[in-house]
Amino acid sequence: MTNSAWLRLGNAPAGRRHSWDGPETAEKALPDFVPRPRLRRTHEWSDESYDYRAEVYDRVTHQPLSDVALLERDPGLPDSWWSALRRSLDAVAHLDTDRVAIRQERLHWALPKFLESDVGTEVPAWSCAHADVQWSNLIGPDLCILDWERWGLAPVGYDAATLFISSLTVPALADRVRHEFAHVLDTPGGRFSELVVASEFLQGMQRGNNLELEEPLRRRVAALLGQ
Repeated sequence: MTNSAWLRLGNAPAGRRHSWDGPETAEKALPDFVPRPRLRRTHEWSDESYDYRAEVYDRVTHQPLSDVALLERDPGLPDSWWSALRRSLDAVAHLDTDRVAIRQERLHWALPKFLESDVGTEVPAWSCAHADVQWSNLIGPDLCILDWERWGLAPVGYDAATLFISSLTVPALADRVRHEFAHVLDTPGGRFSELVVASEFLQGMQRGNNLELEEPLRRRVAALLGQ
């Protein structure tokens, strides 16, 4: 192993691992211009107790913009970063895949439960998504998008909605996300995706996660629901 590579190891109880092919299938499907750590090799093995997977990537020399999903302040990213992100997520949205990131069955259960509203749960339109575009998976000031494990079909606008909801604690940043992705967020599908992402964060808050987001998130949900 040289200092130009990054080794990632994973394990799961034998026979109980989820699909581990997300990074590998993403590497094959994504256009070269989408900035991400390029996956070079994979290897899987097992023993009596565990399944294991090793992945070798190009080394990333910059840190993510946050250690967690949210930010405490606007990172002041250049216009070129936003242009690259918009271009990349638009390209991802147009990929053809049978992978599923967000399941309709969960939405039938989760939206009424966590939004506490008799809201429609049928996805109006689907497209491909990275499915985890929050601040700990983004690098700047030169864009790099990390962690492609989950990519697959999701409600239209899901990636932009995830980034927008993740930015609500920094209003100026949320406004910038809204401006850059108005072409998807300001649509019925984009508004539905905001409710989907809101339900996910609200579920996490029941476990004590991202509590600083609760007040602005509940205001946004009320606005979306016309309350």
